[in-house]
Amino acid sequence: MRASTIAMLFGAALFVLPIPGTFVAGALVILAGVAARVLGS
Repeated sequence: MRASTIAMLFGAALFVLPIPGTFVAGALVILAGVAARVLGS
């Protein structure tokens, strides 16, 4: 599994947690995973 895929899955897990702040953190981690996939290819 690629590191960008792991980052996107981790971001999705953070995104759905009902803890304040994890919504934004999850979105940022997902965006970082997408950026890594786009820039890496």
